[in-house]
Amino acid sequence: MKQIKRIALYLDFFFESLAKMGLLSMILIVTLQVFTRKLFNFVFFWSEEMTLLLLIWFSFMGIALGFREHLHLGIDTFTNMLPKPIDRLIDRIIQLCVLAFGIYLVYYGWDFTRLMHESSLPATGLPNSLTYVVMPVTGLMICIYSVLQLLGIDTVRHKNVEEGGSEA
Repeated sequence: MKQIKRIALYLDFFFESLAKMGLLSMILIVTLQVFTRKLFNFVFFWSEEMTLLLLIWFSFMGIALGFREHLHLGIDTFTNMLPKPIDRLIDRIIQLCVLAFGIYLVYYGWDFTRLMHESSLPATGLPNSLTYVVMPVTGLMICIYSVLQLLGIDTVRHKNVEEGGSEA
């Protein structure tokens, strides 16, 4: 079990670092775009397209990281009134639904990525599949987090952030 957790932490660090680099790159490109437009009345032809691509990637990866941190919406007013075994059963059903959503993203995201590989983005000429390949990547991330949670491994890495506490 320790080996599984170590591999999961390595993959998790990679995914989170990739999302952070995407956000930083997007901020730098937009800043450059604003300065060149305001100061020189010039915009790099690739800046808007790359910003959109990075925004899509960052958003989808944020979905998976949100599942990892249990940041998705949950209304527990009703389930808190149920006995604990039934509440745990409902939690397992929810985790299995999240896993099914991850599998859905992997399967149909890959299918859509292959379909869009023939076309290219207009400004950069990159394959249009770069826009969509994030779907199976996000699905894989969600599947990994769901399986870990089903095995009882705590995937939350940033505890007490909203209360002003330190990160775990």
